[in-house]
Amino acid sequence: MSVDKYEIVIGCEIHTQLTTKTKAFCACENRYGGMPDTRVCPVCLGLPGAMPRVSKGYVELGAVAGQALNCNIARFTKFDRKHYFYPDLAKGYQITQYDLPLCTDGYVDLPLAHYPADEQPGGAKFRPLNFIGKDCIINNAYRRVRVERIHLEEDVGKSLHLEGKHSYIDYNRCGTPLIEIVTKPDMTSPEEAALFMQTVQEILRYVKVTKGNLEEGNMRCDANINLNVWENGQLFHTPISEIKNLNSFKAIRDACTYEAQRQLEEFQTDRQEFNPGFKVTMGWDEAKGRTVVQRTKNSFVDYRFVVEPDIKPFSVSEELIARAKDAVGELPEAKRTRFKKEFGLSDFDAETLTGTRELALWFEEAAKQAKSAKRVANLILSELLAVLNAEDKTIGDVQLTPAHIAELADALETNKITSKQGKAVFEKMLATNKLPSVIIKEEGMEQVSDTGVIEKIVDEVIAANPKAVADYKGGKTNVVGWLMGQVMKQSHGKANPKEATALLNAKLAKL
Repeated sequence: MSVDKYEIVIGCEIHTQLTTKTKAFCACENRYGGMPDTRVCPVCLGLPGAMPRVSKGYVELGAVAGQALNCNIARFTKFDRKHYFYPDLAKGYQITQYDLPLCTDGYVDLPLAHYPADEQPGGAKFRPLNFIGKDCIINNAYRRVRVERIHLEEDVGKSLHLEGKHSYIDYNRCGTPLIEIVTKPDMTSPEEAALFMQTVQEILRYVKVTKGNLEEGNMRCDANINLNVWENGQLFHTPISEIKNLNSFKAIRDACTYEAQRQLEEFQTDRQEFNPGFKVTMGWDEAKGRTVVQRTKNSFVDYRFVVEPDIKPFSVSEELIARAKDAVGELPEAKRTRFKKEFGLSDFDAETLTGTRELALWFEEAAKQAKSAKRVANLILSELLAVLNAEDKTIGDVQLTPAHIAELADALETNKITSKQGKAVFEKMLATNKLPSVIIKEEGMEQVSDTGVIEKIVDEVIAANPKAVADYKGGKTNVVGWLMGQVMKQSHGKANPKEATALLNAKLAKL
């Protein structure tokens, strides 16, 4: 028997640490790094008799995440215990949510513009899954991934493995507030899974729910993957593998790509029945570029969920949900679409200027104060961001205000100064924090646009350079550039280049 075709099916579980000041159920400080085992207490270590309390802001940040991912927010919810033992889970169970999660039935729309051309609607590889059908494409512009639930839970400690000889546990991370975002199995390629996580990271950073730093482990992904395989006209499903703790977009792509091929080979040589309650937990060995089996599990039986007895079920107020909705505001994709329409920005410029909410708001404020939004965008992209990137800074680290950039943009737009002078003004503005109008006045840079003044300078240059004029009459038209240089030199760089060039060409043509 031979495989006719196969289809990859991926669902993601993204774990994201929240930016609360304290841990989930105690008053210990919530931050990354530091000396191991210095930010712990009886509650986050799960010592006998310690009573957890839900920290202020924990539920609200979870609701903000839910609103940002288009979820319904529960009016009544509770915490549960999920039992399992790992060295980094000191108390042998995790406080989480099971059957009444805070957020349900959301979605994330992935822009089709970010897909390769052949994976867009009508492309050679585009094959929406049967159970999603046409509903997965929104306005022919987005591919929708459904979010089944977002639930609150605490993080566990961190295992440290040194030189392959010793293992240690740092319990500082125990009790850190997490949300777990669980999707439907709507993704059909490793690239799509990576794009989904990248989009979620961008959204949640925008609404200030998480730092989203993958390298620090405060956002990581478990990918659930299996295959739909058609063999001689019959459909089969391979067992689901859960690839744990993927902490980069590259790792998601590479791990899912490898695992899909491994499952296909396993199906062809050692067929296994699909069981909806059974998973194989896999690790990703990045050095070897392969997945490795860690354990098998039946989720419900293994975890032995029970209601958390130390935290009462609670209601979520309409006021909290309203605050969460207000905190979301305009999300990055909507902002990009508006910027392109309102300010006439290119796809690239809009994408870059909405990279962070702070940068987007900074640009928009400058654009509203200036005559030309495009000129503002060019100054930010070519000058300001170049400096920030070189110094590893963000827009929040500069003393310049949007008014500085708007004023410089207007000076260039109205030909008050030349582009060369604009660079000099920008450098001095960055060093002194003075407004462009002040710098232009102090440096005597203001451009001369008076036709009579410029014409007098042009006449003087022509009269002073008879050889250049003779060369021009002899057919050497490139001498015009040299004569323009003399005009700019005599005007101390203040002559309006456009007007000066037009006057010079007109006078030379009459000679």
